[in-house]
Amino acid sequence: MAFLDSTTLNIKAGKGGDGVVRWRRESGIPMGGPYGGDGGVGGDVYVLGQRNLHTLHDYKNIKDFAAEDGQNGGTKLMAGKNGEDLVLKFPLGTILFIEEIEKEIEIINEGEQILLFKGGRGGLGNNHFKSSTNQAPEEFTRGKVAEYGTVKVELKMIADVGLIGYPNAGKSSLLNMITKAQSKVGNYNFTTLEPHLGDFHGYILADIPGLIEGASEGKGLGHKFLKHVERTHMLVHMIESTSKDPVDDYTKIRKELNIFNPSLSEKKEIIILSKVDNLGDVSDKAVAKDLDAKIKLLKKASKKEIYTLSLFDEASVKAFEKLLLENLV
Repeated sequence: MAFLDSTTLNIKAGKGGDGVVRWRRESGIPMGGPYGGDGGVGGDVYVLGQRNLHTLHDYKNIKDFAAEDGQNGGTKLMAGKNGEDLVLKFPLGTILFIEEIEKEIEIINEGEQILLFKGGRGGLGNNHFKSSTNQAPEEFTRGKVAEYGTVKVELKMIADVGLIGYPNAGKSSLLNMITKAQSKVGNYNFTTLEPHLGDFHGYILADIPGLIEGASEGKGLGHKFLKHVERTHMLVHMIESTSKDPVDDYTKIRKELNIFNPSLSEKKEIIILSKVDNLGDVSDKAVAKDLDAKIKLLKKASKKEIYTLSLFDEASVKAFEKLLLENLV
């Protein structure tokens, strides 16, 4: 399923029902008079934020949406039925821009329902136009046209944790191991071409597609996915332990994040040297020395603690899960 994070929709609320001209025709009431009811109110359009929706896939093929129109009035002063409201569900982090009035709506709270377009008022039946000089009014009014608009929709995911790093650093593998995600995994760059998400003890983790130097300028997968890093609460920066220069890998990715949005540098960050099993047996002195040197260099460059991870070691993965939970709670 292709990841959809932007689209344009045509949305309108329901039109108000028309008022009607009707007459009271009952035996024993020779001067029955006007008896036309009012039209029903058109349905409103609301947007609802939901945490368990992660893409705009529901809007891939359907672009036109409308609330129900109000029904016309009836006889015996009976008002027409109001139109049903339309509630459109969007993932948290969705931004809606109504082009006609240049209004922006941001969906950031779960369960929050926001009015997008108001339904039209119902028209008046002829009973409203009765007067001492107009005992048999033929006047009525039609229902009002509802609000409508062309709405540009853009998703900037709100995730608790964003997994970032160069391609092939093990982000997808880690996500699959600690959540029920099914992110594609392969031993080559840019396996992940779209963000994947998983649930980790109620927290949402997002595997952000591999970044490279120049990503903020559109290189590689470009800044198409950098916007999804903006809304994460915390970053897990994964660096492959077999890299010839892990410090360079780290600083270049941090530079791209800072160029794209300086506030990203203020987010909490956990730095992981991943795939340490690919270095060889860490009980070997040469391997241990190489790993220790990389940890010290990264610690000096980042001024943060450096953690190691072996994706083939259950204890290592469990230790990472514990670390992650401690930083999320």
